[in-house]
Amino acid sequence: MTALAESAEDFSALTDLPEITRFAGVGTAVSASSYSQAELLELLDIEDPKIRSVFLNSAIDRRFLTLPPEGPGGARAAEPQGDLLDKHKKIAVDMGCRALEACLKSAGATLSDLRHLCCVTSTGFLTPGLSALIIRELGIDPHCSRSDIVGMGCNAGLNALNVVSGWSAAHPGELGVVLCSEACSAAYALDGTMRTAVVNSLFGDGSAAVALVSGDGRVPGPRVLKFASYIITDALDAMRYDWDRDQDRFSFFLDPQIPYVVGAHAEIVIDRLLSGTGLRRGDIGHWLVHSGGKKVIDAVVVNLGLSRHDVRHTTGVLRDYGNLSSGSFLFSYERLADEDVARPGDHGVLMTMGPGSTIEMALVQW
Repeated sequence: MTALAESAEDFSALTDLPEITRFAGVGTAVSASSYSQAELLELLDIEDPKIRSVFLNSAIDRRFLTLPPEGPGGARAAEPQGDLLDKHKKIAVDMGCRALEACLKSAGATLSDLRHLCCVTSTGFLTPGLSALIIRELGIDPHCSRSDIVGMGCNAGLNALNVVSGWSAAHPGELGVVLCSEACSAAYALDGTMRTAVVNSLFGDGSAAVALVSGDGRVPGPRVLKFASYIITDALDAMRYDWDRDQDRFSFFLDPQIPYVVGAHAEIVIDRLLSGTGLRRGDIGHWLVHSGGKKVIDAVVVNLGLSRHDVRHTTGVLRDYGNLSSGSFLFSYERLADEDVARPGDHGVLMTMGPGSTIEMALVQW
């Protein structure tokens, strides 16, 4: 994509370029079964009062999950890593296909229009990746170019948006799609510890796709103007998905200090994002923040001076789905698009956070 100028004058000229990438459509999908937090506590036979409190004070009402099958006596036993990988493949492909088809319908396009598919996931490992499996599953033209972003975590949706925005600008008029498909059920461990309880209380299954096209001013969606990224290297291990030797499977870890670490560094990234644009935070009309968890959202709100209205879709997605990892911000964007309140000229900021610890942001304009 054309390098962004540092001056507001050059930035203004950049936004008039015909090849700038726009959102053309969005679609989402979830797995088959949903559960309230109270239902999960009973199904998983969780009696520890501290762990129950984590579930019940999460600001989450329901999540879509694929639980382990019932064992003898109805108990749910932890699944071996091989079964979890099989679960990831099945659920991520199924949700991904449905989200992609919904996205293309939203964009007024068909599978035959697709020229680049970028798939994002962090809840399992596949070779070939999701892009190849989904192309085969839906009968997409095998000449369709593709990319896979694996293992970057909850921030990765914006990393993929950056990649496909560049591809789109280099291929005016051709349709590219970012598809985030996270089978978080396939990343669960059931060991009764507080470490896994925090994870198990938070994440849900979900897939989201956004269609991108450049060089067509008739596309009504927002234009992608600029990206900013920041890795908090001192907190590199604060969010991680690594091998648990005791459980003989991968296990996700969230440091309790993560909300405060993210909040304390959010200003650095927003200042860089708005630098040279002539915009101030007060000029941003729409904020689409990753639904990382109640404390994470609260920390971002406080440190960036946002209102509860600003993050209404972020908190709504958390309430109805939990943390959907890389696709969460697109679930929020879909709600904003359905709300139909964005007007030509409005600016918006997309923000995701994840392992690294990493903060990603994008500036868009309707």
